[in-house]
Amino acid sequence: MLISEIFKLVCEKADTAGRAAVEKLQVVPMIVGQETGFFSGKIDYTKPTYYVEDGVCGFAWVDVYPEYKGNTRLGKEERRILEANGFKKKFEGSAYYKWVSDYNQSMQKKEVYARAFAEILRENAIKAYSGSRLD
Repeated sequence: MLISEIFKLVCEKADTAGRAAVEKLQVVPMIVGQETGFFSGKIDYTKPTYYVEDGVCGFAWVDVYPEYKGNTRLGKEERRILEANGFKKKFEGSAYYKWVSDYNQSMQKKEVYARAFAEILRENAIKAYSGSRLD
């Protein structure tokens, strides 16, 4: 079996693990409204209030750091395999990233997916980390 096929299978396993993690997740919903007073921390329910079932909005991604650097034959092949599986080159450094584009804007779901995805990659000796940020 070729290395590219093995990496594709690992990514499929990671995707399955990510989706399973999201299925188990109990999302903490977000309530958006106006406070009763300045810095009161209490919502004034007489004013328009919104319930966001998927929680806070944000982004998540998986970073992968290639093992081979430079324009060596192995380095080029590794980068080709990453790109063939949906990873893109980061602007700085040598890392590649893959955005979590599913789950609408739910940062909690995206984070859980990315963590599970990166964990499977690490279990298969691939240097990978998850990242996220609020929108």
